[in-house]
Amino acid sequence: MHSLSGADAPSAVPARPNTTFDPVETIAGADDCGLLILCDHARNALPADYGTLGLPQAELERHIGYDIGAAPLTRQLAARLGAPAVLTTFSRLLIDPNRGEDDPTIVMRISDGALIPDNAYIDEEERQRRIERFYRPYHAAVAATLDRMLATGRVPMIFSVHSFTPVWRGWARPWHAGVLWDQDPRMPERLLAALKRDSALIVGDNEPYVGALRNDTMYKHATARGLAHALIEVRQDLIGDETGVADWTARLAPILTDLNAIEDLHVVRHFGSKTDDPRSLR
Repeated sequence: MHSLSGADAPSAVPARPNTTFDPVETIAGADDCGLLILCDHARNALPADYGTLGLPQAELERHIGYDIGAAPLTRQLAARLGAPAVLTTFSRLLIDPNRGEDDPTIVMRISDGALIPDNAYIDEEERQRRIERFYRPYHAAVAATLDRMLATGRVPMIFSVHSFTPVWRGWARPWHAGVLWDQDPRMPERLLAALKRDSALIVGDNEPYVGALRNDTMYKHATARGLAHALIEVRQDLIGDETGVADWTARLAPILTDLNAIEDLHVVRHFGSKTDDPRSLR
């Protein structure tokens, strides 16, 4: 067993050609290391047959296109810890893998004030095409990686890496990072405690978003399987360059190593979800 180490009237959308575009990036690691790292919004790339979804390229470079800094942080953590990682390669504006297939926001028509022209009149056929071509392959890769890791006898915990924009609708968000979670407290409570030991950090507990979202990535692969998990949101100005990514890698890697040594995080336990009873989200 390995341990962790060192946008007028709608027009018909033509059928998309079956061009080659791999929607998933996988990083090899030790299947028995006890940790899988995920990055749902890693890149702002689009297949050639989708162009820029009718957007100026500058819009895709904003936070609406992807989670700035999340991919390099994921890659550096995977390399430092010898852990497997699974990342998307497509913009969240094409389809959002961190949503359930029936979620109306799985394909965004407007995002932070930007109208996405090629999403404005998307029909069910095109929605399903994107699910089949991009969304499902990512989740299949996550599921296959987890199956392979579980087959070693070492139950993995899941760490999902996201980032958030420093300013939202004119409001400067105060947190340096936030930990998102639903009902299973095992990993998030310990991660929060570890981050808060640094008095210079403002750490949000289910901020700037709430971690209970039915059929999102964590629900699908962690809650449903009873795997310990946590999602971190790091403010994008803190990981927008190589120095910031290196700093946060150095901060998070030892914490994840310590968490990996806790046997309760490698036991299947079913806590359910707040979304199982929508009244609990009020």
